[in-house]
Amino acid sequence: MNNNDYIIRRENENDYREVENLAREAFWNLSKPGCFEHYFVHIMRSHEDFVPELDYVLELDGKVVASVMYCKAKLTDQQGNVKNILTMGPLCVLPGFQRRGFGKALLEHTFAKAAEMGYDVVINFGNPDNYVARGYKSCKKYNVCFAGDVFPAALLVKVLREDALDGRKWTYCPSDVDHPCDDEKAVEEFDRQFPPKEKGWQPSQEEFYIHSHSSITW
Repeated sequence: MNNNDYIIRRENENDYREVENLAREAFWNLSKPGCFEHYFVHIMRSHEDFVPELDYVLELDGKVVASVMYCKAKLTDQQGNVKNILTMGPLCVLPGFQRRGFGKALLEHTFAKAAEMGYDVVINFGNPDNYVARGYKSCKKYNVCFAGDVFPAALLVKVLREDALDGRKWTYCPSDVDHPCDDEKAVEEFDRQFPPKEKGWQPSQEEFYIHSHSSITW
């Protein structure tokens, strides 16, 4: 794919509703009936942990077909030392434009920007099938876990510098930016601002359930 085929640029206010609709289209019925990612995008922009410098869209023929956002997070070691890192997501690609390298292009562009800003670790919670090709590895390989020594199969770590993590145990402390998404009534109310869509089941929901509820123990 030729770089001249698309433009990668920062999101601006004129893009907000288009990006929210993009997130809705990309995630609808993917991991659950309906989705909350469009609401997540909406509330993330005003959260203190949001990183606007890494809020990018990919535009093709004047249409935004992909977007990615990041927020601040932390790793804490057993001595209480804190390392500032990033959480990536959501990464959204409009159906019909997926599997064409647009998500890869956005990630590579923003990984480079993040490294320039001094970050060297990016974490994502998602389906490994979608991210290992971009250099993400199991959290277990970097000794990064949730509180309680839980190493989820869906907790993925991308290092932007080879020596970013030294093998010591780190506990991942994500932002609380997504907590409002637990309010199903608020999500439903926001969703009514968009054209009606039918909620339903599809196999990807069971796949995500398996990944997100599985832990690595050895």
